[in-house]
Amino acid sequence: MVVSTAAPSYKRHRYPSDHCVWLYFRFTLSFRDVEEVMLRRGVVVTYETIRRWCAKFGQDYANRLRRRRARPGDKWYLDEVFVKINGKRHYLWRAVDQDGTVLGVLVQSRRNTKAAKRFFRKLLKGLGYVPRALVTDKLGSYQIAHREMMPSVEHRRSRYLNNRAELSHQPTRQRERAMRGFKSPAHAQPFLSAFGVICSHFRPRRHRLPAGEYRQVMADRFAVWRESTGSATAA
Repeated sequence: MVVSTAAPSYKRHRYPSDHCVWLYFRFTLSFRDVEEVMLRRGVVVTYETIRRWCAKFGQDYANRLRRRRARPGDKWYLDEVFVKINGKRHYLWRAVDQDGTVLGVLVQSRRNTKAAKRFFRKLLKGLGYVPRALVTDKLGSYQIAHREMMPSVEHRRSRYLNNRAELSHQPTRQRERAMRGFKSPAHAQPFLSAFGVICSHFRPRRHRLPAGEYRQVMADRFAVWRESTGSATAA
């Protein structure tokens, strides 16, 4: 399969759409907050326009970042947390690697074996490789899904080893509170799919990097963002 590297088409759009999308997915800001930030910078754009830009370009930008990043690690950490959507309990399944890179998210109404297998299929199809090790909590659904779908992979089950995946839910919880909850599963899934990739792209493990190295890493990641969004060549 040939993967297109062409820049996104901004025909009949005005800039800075990529900057508004970055602000919304990177920081805990509402559409009205982004509108105010842009107004302070001398750019007049309505929050409804920003909403449309995020819906149209957010997932595309995330997909382009995913294709440009290095292959994720070979140890996957999986976890699931409940989210209330319209008063009903749903479960947000998330996987990260040993470096904290978000590998995938999936909103489901169940936390059973069928849901675990569906999440495994999504990860394997999207990433295209099998990990060396799988780390989960002691939910029995993981054990059955692992035995049927990835029997050759080492499976470690512990409520303590899985802290990396549990901590990765924190940015989502912050956004959930700021957004006063998700409106529907159809709203939550596309937002979280784009949010997970874009947010983690701009969140290197800063506590392990000297200041100079951190600035260089961020400069490199902004360069990748500009190439992915086409803003590097935009007039």
